[in-house]
Amino acid sequence: MTSAEDYRHNPTLLAPYLALSQGGKIMAEYVWIDGEGGLRCKTTTVDAPVKSVSELKEWNFDGSSTNQAPGHDSDVYLRPVTIFKDPYRGGDNILVLCETFNSDGTPNRTNHRFHANKAMEAAKEHVPWFGLEQEYSLLDADGWPLAWPKGGFPGPQGPYYCGVGQGRVFARDLIEAHYRACLYAGVEIAGINAEVMASQWEFQVGPCEGISMGDHLWMARFLLIRCAEEWGIKARSFLVSFHPKIVKEGEWNGAGCHTNFSTKEMRAEGGYSAIMDAVKKLESKHMEHIAVYGSENELRLSGKHETGHIGQFSWGVANRGASIRIPRQVAQQQKGYLEDRRPASNIDPYEVTGIMISTCLL
Repeated sequence: MTSAEDYRHNPTLLAPYLALSQGGKIMAEYVWIDGEGGLRCKTTTVDAPVKSVSELKEWNFDGSSTNQAPGHDSDVYLRPVTIFKDPYRGGDNILVLCETFNSDGTPNRTNHRFHANKAMEAAKEHVPWFGLEQEYSLLDADGWPLAWPKGGFPGPQGPYYCGVGQGRVFARDLIEAHYRACLYAGVEIAGINAEVMASQWEFQVGPCEGISMGDHLWMARFLLIRCAEEWGIKARSFLVSFHPKIVKEGEWNGAGCHTNFSTKEMRAEGGYSAIMDAVKKLESKHMEHIAVYGSENELRLSGKHETGHIGQFSWGVANRGASIRIPRQVAQQQKGYLEDRRPASNIDPYEVTGIMISTCLL
């Protein structure tokens, strides 16, 4: 069995946890979003390798224990929507992302995928692509940023972003294991980097078309939390935080989930006009978007630390202090994509991608 300690000695290793025969049976880990926007999972045994979600059963769980149903009517149903390979159990074992439904067949209140998928289907002729840049913070067991002086601060921001070396980056072995777990699972992870605040990191997922963007980001989050759980077995303990402003005092960047968006019209020759049309529509719905762009995002969108102010819409070419950034090469080539820098790190990606479609295309 490969332990967290083995990963530390060889961070390039991602060996399956289970190498023994399972008698032809496999384990399917059902993963879902709970009533607080967190992740839950439980496992079932399947008699043979699974090739599609149609082969998997609808399952249920106690929604009263996940803030998704009252105690007197507690059954909430899990309907599989996407399958990933399981990097911990290996072999034919799988991770199964699920939607949640109430006992009357209606989508559970935290099932934002159901509604986003309707928007995606209505706009599929535009072939919408997304890429999400998920920032997050690593905390110690006391809830303070990892490797920071207790109750104090490290040196000012500057050397940490894309940093290399002791005192500049922290827990790279965990981050490397997560990267490899995503690749093994089939998550469309595009890259990683250390971020501006010490012990803050980012991974990028995409480009993904339509509803698959949310599926892949949620599974990447699940794998990150699972990797951190493995490290917690030993002396070092990691907590993953998606809070948008974990350190509120001092000159420290918050954490966002910048959303890159394009359509086939934007990517085509002369697509810049379609991009600008989308920017105008986003401006007209600024506060509607802010409402689903993450909790406590007002702490982050202060107009400082590479953000636009939450109360004012702005856009600009190569401007990381704007609500919407147009990459310089997009302006030069007159086609490509836009980056919405407003979403916080704790967004539900289904809500964000869904409202982008509704505003820009529907």
